[in-house]
Amino acid sequence: MSAWEGSSTARVVPPARPRKLAKVPFVELADGRLQGVVSSGSDIERVYVSSVAAGDFAFACSTNNNRPCGGARGSFCNHIGALVTEAVLQYGAERVARYLRVEAADDAAAIAGAMRATLPPAADRAAAAQVFSRFLRHLAYLELAPTTAPLPEMQWFPPTRAAVA
Repeated sequence: MSAWEGSSTARVVPPARPRKLAKVPFVELADGRLQGVVSSGSDIERVYVSSVAAGDFAFACSTNNNRPCGGARGSFCNHIGALVTEAVLQYGAERVARYLRVEAADDAAAIAGAMRATLPPAADRAAAAQVFSRFLRHLAYLELAPTTAPLPEMQWFPPTRAAVA
């Protein structure tokens, strides 16, 4: 086992390329899905929670208050396209394609095209609440004042080094 695997801290992978957070403020590869939060193009007060499952590419898109996306009728909507594009910027095309199990895709358009070609089914929107909750938790960290003191909610992590007395 390598040193980082035996430690209590997780390795942070830097973004493949810098990205702007205005259109897709939150994107992650988690729970067997590419999922995230996408801003509405027409209403500044509205965001969409979108996801695509790895393997079968079942997709879901709904507003933050769980209303269905009007563009996700039988195929990927623009929100899912934006999510795939930003995921490629964040993680790199190879990692996104490998996670979603897409064959021979080297950019966001190829990944989305390969998934669309399978005519994926619509998925249950139940996971949207968990994704949106995680997004709100990440936003809360942005409101904290910069400090080097430990955060109380992170105290369940064991220390990384033994203290020398």
